[in-house]
Amino acid sequence: MREQFLVEVDTEKVTDLAMLNRLFTSWVEQVYHRRVHSETGQAPLERWMAGAPFPTPTLDALREAFRWSELRKVAKTATVSLQSNIYNVDPSLVGRQVELVFDPFDLTDIDVRFQQRSFGKATPHQITRHAHPKARPETPVAAPPAPTGIDYLRLIDTERTQELGQQINYEVFLPGPEPVEVVDLTEEGQ
Repeated sequence: MREQFLVEVDTEKVTDLAMLNRLFTSWVEQVYHRRVHSETGQAPLERWMAGAPFPTPTLDALREAFRWSELRKVAKTATVSLQSNIYNVDPSLVGRQVELVFDPFDLTDIDVRFQQRSFGKATPHQITRHAHPKARPETPVAAPPAPTGIDYLRLIDTERTQELGQQINYEVFLPGPEPVEVVDLTEEGQ
């Protein structure tokens, strides 16, 4: 998207979010969804539709999918450490290796698992770091290349508008007034 769509956006001509959304929708529908992908050999729209119907994940499933985990051995004091933080865990886990499951951006909320079973939350005892050092927020990428001068997105938007205009116009099938017969009153018509 950054290398194909954003480089074409002319910030002087795009005056508001609605216009940007219209151009983006046109680009996605006319170009991106229809172009055959080099890895899959299919256009994204074709590949997507082959998988329908689509299940919607729950918020809990999404949250779980993006959590990290690390293994730690529980100390004699029923504590574990993670990134210089110390947490209290269930005393029955002393001496065992447990899995700590967490959001890398919030090291205050840790789930403790042993042999695929949950043993509840680890209670923060001493917190010195609130986020995992490898969890970096997204950083902006380098500035996009200079525009080419061709209004590529306008061309795609125009193509999409024309294509929408060629679709069936159902209004012509609605009943209307009866046609009027035209009578030619010129000399040749008599």
